[in-house]
Amino acid sequence: MEIESLRNKTDKLPMETPQGTSDAARVLRNRRRRRNICFAVIGVLVFVILLIVILAFTVFKAKRPVTAIDDVSLRDLKVSVDLARFQVLLNATLDVDISIENPNKVGFKFKDSNAQLNYRGQEVGEVPIPAGKIPADKTVPMNLTLTVMADRLISDSKFFSDVTSGQLPLSTKTQIPGKVSVLNMFRISVVSSSSCDFTVFLSNSTVGDQNCKYKTKF
Repeated sequence: MEIESLRNKTDKLPMETPQGTSDAARVLRNRRRRRNICFAVIGVLVFVILLIVILAFTVFKAKRPVTAIDDVSLRDLKVSVDLARFQVLLNATLDVDISIENPNKVGFKFKDSNAQLNYRGQEVGEVPIPAGKIPADKTVPMNLTLTVMADRLISDSKFFSDVTSGQLPLSTKTQIPGKVSVLNMFRISVVSSSSCDFTVFLSNSTVGDQNCKYKTKF
């Protein structure tokens, strides 16, 4: 009986070995499949990240928007000199044409800002520039009207001498802050500035001697 029992156990062993080997192989194949899937996902993510970085620093690299003062013209001028009181009465309106160029492949959004009119460093006029957006590779023109606040200059002795000489030195200044969004992921702050010095010739009501400078910083 014992010999027969041992023989039966021995007969069963070869039947169990193939089943165990099949399960182990299946587990190994599943592990390899999961590992390959993980490697594939990681590879795709690395490729996408590299592609985004390359595009961000090449095609979609942020460029400097430029605010330019295209023209300054005198719309209205009325001036009178009160020699007894040593005062000048002045009423002047200037038309200032500016343009904002966006050389980027994405839009440029800018905030509310203003354009200033200065006389020898003193602000004598201001006009608001409302917020907006400039599409990619576009230039948007703007027409601004600046009125000289002459009451701020009545007590300035240089103003009296400039008016009597027939030449009034003025300057305009704009500073437009905004952001450039690259691939809707990277937002870069930009400030585009421009300034223009010019002279108003009171004898013939013209504007000349313009000297403009432009600056943009990230």
